[in-house]
Amino acid sequence: MPLEYIILALGFIVGFHMSWNIGANDVANSMASAVGAKAITLRQAIIIAGILVIIGAAFIGGHVTDTIRSGIISPRALDDPRTALIGAFSALVAASLWVSFATWKSLPVSTTHSIVGAMVGFGLITGGLEMINWGVLGAVVGSWVISPVFSMIISFIMFRIIVRFVLTRVDAFAAALRLSPVFIGTAVFVIVMSFLFKTPMGKAIAMGDITAALMASVIGIAGGLGGRRLLTWLFSKKEETGRDPEMIFRTIQVGTSCYVALAIGANDVANAVGPLALIYFLTKTGEVGATIPVPYYLLLFGGVGIATGIAMGGARVIRTVGERITLLTNTRGYSVDFAAATTVLVASKMGLPVSTTHAAVGGVMGVGLARGIEAVNFSIIFKIMIYWILTVPAAALTSMVVFKLIQTIV
Repeated sequence: MPLEYIILALGFIVGFHMSWNIGANDVANSMASAVGAKAITLRQAIIIAGILVIIGAAFIGGHVTDTIRSGIISPRALDDPRTALIGAFSALVAASLWVSFATWKSLPVSTTHSIVGAMVGFGLITGGLEMINWGVLGAVVGSWVISPVFSMIISFIMFRIIVRFVLTRVDAFAAALRLSPVFIGTAVFVIVMSFLFKTPMGKAIAMGDITAALMASVIGIAGGLGGRRLLTWLFSKKEETGRDPEMIFRTIQVGTSCYVALAIGANDVANAVGPLALIYFLTKTGEVGATIPVPYYLLLFGGVGIATGIAMGGARVIRTVGERITLLTNTRGYSVDFAAATTVLVASKMGLPVSTTHAAVGGVMGVGLARGIEAVNFSIIFKIMIYWILTVPAAALTSMVVFKLIQTIV
């Protein structure tokens, strides 16, 4: 059997494993705060996230992907189809192994940065230092600081606002219900803007900034007012003793967590099926351009793999982010989700390659610090940051080793 078809067959296996790892690791970004705040159970989180990532991957995920992930290596690396085929497969194997190892250690890492690191290894082994776009790599390194710090600040401010205007009021439940259109509306605004700018579907629409902001504002206002009516109906029969403001934010938080799960399916599926699509088209045509179309069945394949990873391995990282960093309540969980979504939206508009993982962890730190520095488990934070720093070099080194092994064998 020709080498190309052997690598393609193995590529499907490794691609599914990479998808599985995305589900097992990145699902913490979407559901950890909701589980940690007891808004939903772990079983409910796994079922909801599994359904939403398949929908996000299959219907919102990109049908065209960049050949060179994030522009990290020179296009010259793909001049030789045989080298490109081995390189894409090596990158997929390396990224999958690293994320799998991090998941086994119950620590959240960025699958996007894992692929970036693996592509760096491919570039270094094929053409040396000149193959690497050091500006892009520098932005990736910078995002290790920018995204968690920015998210931490937003979540800290949002939680302090909730404390000031809701939790310290005499009738905190009434205050939460009265201000619910503001909290729901701002979350809806960020979510709509994220879908218009962050997802492949939104980029295909190519809507202008002003038009998008106006549309998101209208939808946000409608969502806020509609959400308040729904909450009023849901809690109209609550006894005075059961009027806990956290219940208001529990309902809102489920919605924000669902959005993050949908967005992970839409955006992160490319980390698994992007290299697989490259392998597929190199095998089929013998050449590849700057971008390649991704068949619908590959997106669905990746979505199912992510959902399987959520079901089989998602609990480990969910518990780390949702329970081991700081104590979460529904108001804090809402602040975390809002901060993570806002951070990713702003950074993507600025062209910064931030990770949802980093933003989610930063958000959890922010609400923890709002209660005092002693409320944050910094030993866990330190371990997580060590793995963030190791992601790119570890994936790069593994990619180089795999590439050399395959070259030696064939």
